[in-house]
This record gives sequence, C-alpha cells and structure tokens, in this order.
Amino acid sequence: MTLPDHTNPTSLAYPDIEAAAARIAGQVRPVTVTQQGNDGIVFALEFMQHTGTFKARGAQNFIQAHLAEGTFPEAGVTIASGGNAGLACAWAARAAGAPATVFLPTTAPSVKVERLRSYGARVELVGSEFAEAAAACQEFVESSGALASHAYDHPLIAAGAGTLMTEILEQVPDLDTVVVSVGGGGLFAGVATAATHHGVRTVAVEPENCRALSAAIEAGEPVDVTVDSVAADSLGARRATSLALEAARSDLVTSVLVSDDAIIEARQRLWDEHRLAVEHAAATALAGVSGGGRGKTASDGKSPGGYVPAEKEKVCVVLCGANTSLSDL
Repeated sequence: MTLPDHTNPTSLAYPDIEAAAARIAGQVRPVTVTQQGNDGIVFALEFMQHTGTFKARGAQNFIQAHLAEGTFPEAGVTIASGGNAGLACAWAARAAGAPATVFLPTTAPSVKVERLRSYGARVELVGSEFAEAAAACQEFVESSGALASHAYDHPLIAAGAGTLMTEILEQVPDLDTVVVSVGGGGLFAGVATAATHHGVRTVAVEPENCRALSAAIEAGEPVDVTVDSVAADSLGARRATSLALEAARSDLVTSVLVSDDAIIEARQRLWDEHRLAVEHAAATALAGVSGGGRGKTASDGKSPGGYVPAEKEKVCVVLCGANTSLSDL
C-alpha cells in the first residue's frame, strides 16, 4: 500500500478513492439514499454520518492510511478547526486509539470545545482569531512531530470524501447527475473524480459570495475571494484547492452560483416538506437545482437559474451536514 503523491497538489485519481473505500470500510456509516425526493430528485442523507457531516470519511482515510504505512507519529494528529473538520478529526483519532490535539481561538463557542473534548481531543485555545490558532497548530507540528491534518486540502481527505459517490452509485447505478455544495473543494474533488470516472455529471454549487471554485475556474488557478454568506461557516473557504480545480476541468462538471435567499428557502423547504434539519451548506446543493429554492431572485436581480435537469434525468442531491441550530426552523 502506497500513499498518494502529496508532492503533486493535483494528485487525485479514482484508484485513490477505491483505496480509501477499502480503508474505511466498517469505520463509517454507509450513506442512505432516498428514492422519493422532490421533482424526481433523490437525496443522499450524508448528514447522518458520524459527527454529522461527510468529513468523517476523509478524517478516517487520512488517519488509517498513515497508520497502515507506519507514518503515524506518537504525538498523534493535530488540526486547527473548531468546525466540522475538527470534530471529524477528533472522532477518527479516538476510533483509532490515537491522540488528537485541536487548536481553536479563545473566542470559540464553549459548546464546540466541550464536544471536541467529548471525543477525547486535547483542546488548545490560542489567540483571539483563527489565524493565531492555526499558527500555534503549525508550531505544535514542528515542535512535537504531530501529524498535521487539514479540513479539505489534502489528497487523502478528498479521496475519503469521494467514497460517498461510490456508495451512491451502488444504490442508484443509473444515476445521471450528482449535486454537491462547494467550499474549499474537498468533497467536490472526491465526488467529481469518482463521478467523472463513471460518466456521471457533477453540479458544483456555491453561494454567490463564497465562490472560491467558480473564481478559480475563471482565473485558471486558485485565487483568493471574499467570503460573505449565510453558509460561510462551512463553505467560507477563501481559496479552492488545486485538487478541486483539476476535477472541475472535466466536461462533466457544471458550476452554479446561488443567492443566500435561495439557500435559506431550500433549507426551510427540506424541513417543511421532509422534516430534514440540515445546515445551510447542505441546503446550498438543493438550491442549485432549478426549483430547489422556489425561484427567488439573486441579489443582483437576476433569476437564480441553477441546474435544470432534463426530463427523466436521475439527479442525486448530497445533503452533506446537519451541525446546525434548530432555532430558526
């Protein structure tokens, strides 16, 4: 077994996803795919995954790969993230019996700190801003030899996320299109790589003001973007990964932008019509399909458009996470 070539930032291929699926088999919950979505759409209920998001897959693959290769240090794994990636890293480390150290700013909500600790993680609160916590995490890596993980920018993380697509295809082998929301691009890179391999179209959906992948496609390289969206807590990456951009170069990939109004309405619709409580990042995917957000206009006054499925086209919308407050549903 050989780890992917991490010296090449665009190194992600379908065999990497197959290897990830073998590594994490029995370690994650197989995705549930409903067969009765709105307007002929089916839903992949990945928010039922361990820790509440798809990120458990990448975290497991990252840790299991290094354990198998004998490259997992005694100091354990570390990450700077108080969000879904940090939770997934802490959970996967506990499952492997390995130590995890998570760095957060002192302003992090106590509920996140306590949840991380409930997974057995050592939590270090440093500085008042995330950048300070990230810097402290890097210093810890250099001083302790701990293995540095990342929320999305790593081939093993993306490959783990891509196992979701292989499970969807096992249940819907004649699927035409998969729809995913995009932040930094870890989920998208993995899913699109697997989908393209099987000849399935991928629709990448981003908020209008969190459009790291769309901007990278336009520029031909990853570029920094401003971040301002109701879904920014999960999709607010300032720059898409090279892995995501490479996956987006497939002719089978379509990029779509949606307004915050459409995201909010799609999230409410999932609750009202299906009693599915998801975070805004998950609802972003549904908002990207024409009709998913009931046709509200974008902030510039234009129709939100979105991806319009053909007649009888089989479309699966990935509902990727549910770490959200129920107070506004």
